[in-house]
Amino acid sequence: MNTLAPEFKDTNPINIATDMALQNTVLSPRFYTTDFDELDNMKIDGLRSEWDKLMAEFAADPNQSHFQRPDDMLKDYSKLPEGLYQEFLDFLISSITSEFSGCVLYAEIKKKVNNPEFKELFGYMARDESRHAGFINQWLKDFGIGVDLGFLARTKKYTFFKPKFIFYATYLSEKIGYARYIKIFRVVEKNPEIRFHPIFLWFEKWCNDEFRHGEAFAVIMRSNPKLLTGINRYWIRFFLLAVFATMYVRDHSRVEFHQALGVSPTEYDREVLKLTSEISKQVFPFTIDLDNSKVWEKFERLRQLSDRIEELKEQSGILSKLQQLGNGLLAGITFVSLYMMPVIPNELPVNLRLKPVW
Repeated sequence: MNTLAPEFKDTNPINIATDMALQNTVLSPRFYTTDFDELDNMKIDGLRSEWDKLMAEFAADPNQSHFQRPDDMLKDYSKLPEGLYQEFLDFLISSITSEFSGCVLYAEIKKKVNNPEFKELFGYMARDESRHAGFINQWLKDFGIGVDLGFLARTKKYTFFKPKFIFYATYLSEKIGYARYIKIFRVVEKNPEIRFHPIFLWFEKWCNDEFRHGEAFAVIMRSNPKLLTGINRYWIRFFLLAVFATMYVRDHSRVEFHQALGVSPTEYDREVLKLTSEISKQVFPFTIDLDNSKVWEKFERLRQLSDRIEELKEQSGILSKLQQLGNGLLAGITFVSLYMMPVIPNELPVNLRLKPVW
């Protein structure tokens, strides 16, 4: 079982985009590895018909030719106001790191499992994520700072997650990715004058890849019901809150990015998380009560504490370190209080296979 990426040393200088992608913070996307033997023991026999339909969709590859830039979009689109430039750059680098993280993990699973069905699935998903990461990198190269993806794969720290944690976190990540992309696309579709970069034109079809990936994890989890019962319910609640809170905090660091799109980060997150929560009813035994104002108050408290910790990191001295520790402790207490809030039970089963919600 491989739990760490190979050691690698490189004396070549890296650009700012690659350096940002290499960062390992609470909010930054991570690279993962898992227990391949345990993964091999999972079955999908209980939902064979759904699995076969899904594999047919992957094989059809509807977005095969989608991620191409036409000749009239090969010019430089990097000339943006400084604040918007920095936040858009952060958005692109966070996105490419997340997409490429999926590509690396899925390719490793395909290589190391023996189950032919999982080899097929994760091969398809690695294909899709590779396209997504490569496409974003094309636009980053307009900024003169494309991410060195090979260096990133060899050098970034890897986190070991048990397969069930991979399923919970990645299912939510794929479904949130879908909800985020379709929300942004609909905003710029209705208001083309605010489309400050052409990449948003690709989001409509792009989000269907994210949706399909989420459906694959839904089939796997529903085919292995022990992943959704007993003590695993507590893990599901943890990942729901951790993923939702992370999105809220991260999005509120991109004020000018959201202003340029004509949306507030808070309202954008409310719509994205509510759509994701509704979709997740196909699998999870409960949802977070996003109509409870206290949930959003605690998200906001976590954001304030995160911002304060980042400010303190810019200061030196023992006092700054102690204050960082104190604010980190307060963030932990806030998260625990959020975790203890009542959730809304789902009446299962619901329809397993969903269609994208426009």
